[in-house]
Amino acid sequence: MNILLHVCCGVCAGGVAERLLSEGHTVTGYFFNPNIHPSEEWETRLQVAEAIASYIGFPLETSEYNPEDWLTKTVGLEKEPEGGKRCEVCYRIRLTETYRFMQEHGFDAFTTTLTVSPHKPAAIVNRVGTGTGGDRFLARDFKKQDGFKRTTEIARTLGVYRQHYCGCVYSMNSSQQSVINSQQQRPNP
Repeated sequence: MNILLHVCCGVCAGGVAERLLSEGHTVTGYFFNPNIHPSEEWETRLQVAEAIASYIGFPLETSEYNPEDWLTKTVGLEKEPEGGKRCEVCYRIRLTETYRFMQEHGFDAFTTTLTVSPHKPAAIVNRVGTGTGGDRFLARDFKKQDGFKRTTEIARTLGVYRQHYCGCVYSMNSSQQSVINSQQQRPNP
């Protein structure tokens, strides 16, 4: 099957693309992530995705960086925790665009690297994907069978950057606040 693989980040793409290729599929990556903030982070993650695609051996398509639509569609969800309602909206934005790109370019099916992350619930991602593309969405839980472990092995082999937050401005702020809180809780020497 000729599959369009939504790539949330390069690190996650490695193990997922490798698995799909080993199953006999043709894979093309699609880096569409208007949620990533700031633009320098988006650029860094794109560079990692390009390095992983080259290493594994699959082509990678890229969209322009345009966070305005994402920010508009997540208004009112700023205080949601990671994994909350904002994330479901974010999955829908990215999978809807991936489905559109799949149809426009003649792929048989599409799927996403999102389910390889231990922080992303595969059931919700798959529900959104199936709701978007019906039976043209390949619902999988790529973290199973050591999928996440394999992605980290590939990243270590290549020595590429691994992000410390999901990507959006709200998770970035939350991640930074967690670091500050943990530093404040340490006893002074």
